[in-house]
Amino acid sequence: MMEREILSYTLDQLKTKGMDHAACSLEQSTKYEMNVEAGKITLIRTVFNNGLGLYAINNNRSGSYSVNKLDRETIDQAIDSVIEIAKSSEPDPAHAIAEYQPPAAFHTGPREPDQDLMYARLAEFLEQVKAKYPKIMLENAYLDFTHRVRYTANTNGTDFTTEKGIYRFSAMFSGHDGDQSSSFNYTGFAAQELDRELLAYGSLDMLLQQSCEQITTQTLSGKFVGDVIITPDCLSEFLSYVFDITITDGALIAGTSVYKDKLGQQVADPRLVIHSRPTAPEIPDGYFITSDGYKAENCTIIDHGILKTFLLSLYGANKTGLQRAVNNGGCYVVEPGAKPLEEIISKIDRGIMVARFSGGYPSQNGDFSGVAKNSYYIENGKVQYPISETMISGNLINMLQNIIDISKEQVSFGSGIYPWIAFSGLTISGK
Repeated sequence: MMEREILSYTLDQLKTKGMDHAACSLEQSTKYEMNVEAGKITLIRTVFNNGLGLYAINNNRSGSYSVNKLDRETIDQAIDSVIEIAKSSEPDPAHAIAEYQPPAAFHTGPREPDQDLMYARLAEFLEQVKAKYPKIMLENAYLDFTHRVRYTANTNGTDFTTEKGIYRFSAMFSGHDGDQSSSFNYTGFAAQELDRELLAYGSLDMLLQQSCEQITTQTLSGKFVGDVIITPDCLSEFLSYVFDITITDGALIAGTSVYKDKLGQQVADPRLVIHSRPTAPEIPDGYFITSDGYKAENCTIIDHGILKTFLLSLYGANKTGLQRAVNNGGCYVVEPGAKPLEEIISKIDRGIMVARFSGGYPSQNGDFSGVAKNSYYIENGKVQYPISETMISGNLINMLQNIIDISKEQVSFGSGIYPWIAFSGLTISGK
């Protein structure tokens, strides 16, 4: 059976066997990947994947199931399995599928990779790192291109096709000099074309340089309340933490979100503007269809400090009685400020710049603590030296209200665009 025949057959069978509502997605992908281990290109391969996801609702009971084979026998087994799962689940009237929307097809990126260019870029990268940063040890690096076609349909008549081609690169590395070494660091990016050298994308060149600087670190002593600059690589993690505990399904359904009554109100510094832009051209690694079967739209989450939307799925919206979000979140674009990073640093009396954070999940009220890694000490308006692993703690909700400044510089990773943001009032604990 062809792709649409598989979807039609699966949905028809689920309806025939008594399901009230059903949704299916079929995905076919081809990944071309090149890997680097210990500074050498060690693997070149092509990987093919298929996947069929089923979701069914019967008498307010729901089930989901997925398989990676598309033959009739496997599909029939998947249909029976998802029905059994649905029948044995707890009833919940909030279960639903997306209502009818006009059929649509979306396409972004190339259909085929330039494999010669991929190899050339990767080889060029290895030579550049060896020449420019001889103290860097590349633990690993991955350059791949994935072409993915996804078909989405449900028993309400939705019918979407998404075709996407994207290059992705990631690397893990550390600086070494004799017996001394830096903490490892990592970064990556996504792009629709490889029209520049790899070092020109994202924060890769900057972090490689910093890893060389961080071979020798100093230990902070004592405990103080100071300022913290969160770098673009680290900012995406902090924003995900904030949104997870405030504006997504879990926190709002449980009623634990401190923002549950804050829609349309000031929750952050008036200079902070955060968008979620999964369909925007500046976000090549975005998406067009939400996980619950709707055409995705761009939105603004925080507009000059005002909370404009929750990130509720269809289930979360039905459960809470609040409005469903127009996308799944992610693909964040944080608008830049007016001052260069150097000027922001010049105003800090004492604090640190954090490039990597390792910590536990924050509490529901926003309290967090963890270790700042690959970071720098700032005093009297100057970056003084790289520091060894240092504890920081604070409250995420308060951080958004205690912004010192936002840099005019931004870094684009292909999946998001972030500036540097300086926050006041965090606790920094040395040894």
